Amino acid sequence: MGSGTLIELIIKNPRRTFLVFLVASVGMIIVALYMEHYLGLKPCILCYMQRGSVIIIGILAALGMIINPKKILTYKIILSSIFLSIISGALLSIRQLYLQSLPADLVPSCAPDMEYLFSTLPFLEILILAFTGDGNCAEILWTFMGISIPGWVLISLSFLLIYCVFIFKKVNEIHSHN
Repeated sequence: MGSGTLIELIIKNPRRTFLVFLVASVGMIIVALYMEHYLGLKPCILCYMQRGSVIIIGILAALGMIINPKKILTYKIILSSIFLSIISGALLSIRQLYLQSLPADLVPSCAPDMEYLFSTLPFLEILILAFTGDGNCAEILWTFMGISIPGWVLISLSFLLIYCVFIFKKVNEIHSHN
């Protein structure tokens, strides 16, 4: 199997393009759940927001696989939605990396637990807090090769972003094969 054949296998079919996004998002969520439940790492509010972005990518990819859009506009809409979810997850990762890079005296104060926030605050205030992050988000709980969890999320989303842009450039060619 040559590289041309592998590329054709991965990008020349709408279902397969969505399958790549679905497998990546499921893999990222499995890693996140493993870290939370088996390594005992407690996610912060920005972690949950990043997970939300990854889950939305997976849902949209699954939707794309189910629908298997024949119209190029439908395909582009689903792909654009995935693109926006990737960007939002990447921006949240960057925000968390910024908080982790702050000196201790500049780290924002810690917010209460998620359950408490949902029971006491309006949803809009929780959303604003989620996008700004808090002191919990600045804590580095785990690293691999010197890169913290949001760094790995950003790297993963960057690969998905590159793939998404590549697919956008090939969208007319993909649809001509159906």
